[in-house]
Amino acid sequence: MASQWVFEFLNEVPFYHVFLEVGLLMSVLWLIFHKSYNPKELAQLTDKEKELLIEEWTPEPLVGEVSLKHPAFRRRIINGKAEKYMNIDGNLCLNMATHNYLGFTGNKEIEDTAVTSLHKYGVGSCGPRGFYGTVDVHLVLEERLAQFMKMEEAVVYSYGFSTIASAIPAYAKRGDVIFVDENVNFAIQKGLDASRSKVKFFKHNDMEDLENLLMEQAELDVKNPRKAQVTRRFLVVEGIYMNSGDICPLPKLVELRKKYKLRIFIDENISFATLGEHGRGVTEYFNIPKEEIDMVMGSMEWSMSTIGGFCVGSTFVVEHQRLSGLGYCFSASLPPLLTAAAIKSLDIMENDPSMFKELQTRCHLVHKALSSLKSYELKGDLDSPVKHLYLQMQVKDSDKELDMLNKIADFCAENGVAVTTAAYLPVEKFKPRNSIRITVNNKLTEEEIQKVTSVLEKAADEIL
Repeated sequence: MASQWVFEFLNEVPFYHVFLEVGLLMSVLWLIFHKSYNPKELAQLTDKEKELLIEEWTPEPLVGEVSLKHPAFRRRIINGKAEKYMNIDGNLCLNMATHNYLGFTGNKEIEDTAVTSLHKYGVGSCGPRGFYGTVDVHLVLEERLAQFMKMEEAVVYSYGFSTIASAIPAYAKRGDVIFVDENVNFAIQKGLDASRSKVKFFKHNDMEDLENLLMEQAELDVKNPRKAQVTRRFLVVEGIYMNSGDICPLPKLVELRKKYKLRIFIDENISFATLGEHGRGVTEYFNIPKEEIDMVMGSMEWSMSTIGGFCVGSTFVVEHQRLSGLGYCFSASLPPLLTAAAIKSLDIMENDPSMFKELQTRCHLVHKALSSLKSYELKGDLDSPVKHLYLQMQVKDSDKELDMLNKIADFCAENGVAVTTAAYLPVEKFKPRNSIRITVNNKLTEEEIQKVTSVLEKAADEIL
């Protein structure tokens, strides 16, 4: 039967078609088995020639040339905790460098809670949340964060950097459009890269430039309505920008969100637990209803003095990350002792909201004091706990300017004040001007603030 079927098939198919198919099959077989050269015909090197080639070969270095001015060569050794004061290379310094805004680093209650949790749960959770890494304290923390931020649900990540770097690509995909402030931090930059979406940067806090980009996109949507129906539009900003200390103009952003139908994500790494009457961030600061914001992302590594990050929003939005947030799905969950420390930090914040008003008072005092410096230009919002000092003198060579600022930071450390230069990776799109970054905590006294300004001025007189 089979042979009869083949015979009938060959009678029906044109002869030239069979000939062509057989020819193609033979060509493929020839390409597979044919060797482009005969190994036996290759010239064989003598032992002497081999030794000569080895002597002439120079291996390329694993690491390229690194400038001696690279931060890796400017190591400072800190002994003990980075509290209000810390020991740097043997010098006791007032800490104006780390992000201990509420002074929780070294807090006895938080430390005792972490130790108690350590005895109960052990050191680590040993797995991602979706497998066997979820402990009851993780669920408690998520519930507490959602309640604190007055959102429906929260999801906790084990690392602050991976929170927003995972959250953005969990929603924005290839073909989507993301409108982003040009001054966003490095974690957001990595999230944008991972999303593979079309990214449009607008000038820092420039709402007119943002609206121009939105109008351009609206015109493109009119020309291609079919594509517009499947194109999602996102707006990503920071509550307080790490690279400038400026607060985002949230009311105007919400207005544009409504007008152009955007999904807005806010990174509140700094503004969480620093802005607002109860520390709920930039939405409370501007009295913006939570329903206007699609998702808020924050870090627990600054004000709360622990590790990890979180996202809060509606249940519909947040639940999506439990299956698509790479940092959530594939990273070991937050160690229970650090989770318990975060819960205790929330307890302290809820029991004493006056600490946020105290922090704002210190921010104003520091801002006023730094504004009086003659050798520097102060940038950053009055209410922001992060401020940047730039040299008044214009230095065209960026490396030379950074070297001057590093020398100023070294002088300050030697004279009892810890400050740091803002560090940026050499990414072509993001080149903020070199600066000294100052952080504020709510335990500073007026005398200590005066000391900071005095040492900075002396450093300028000495270095510049």
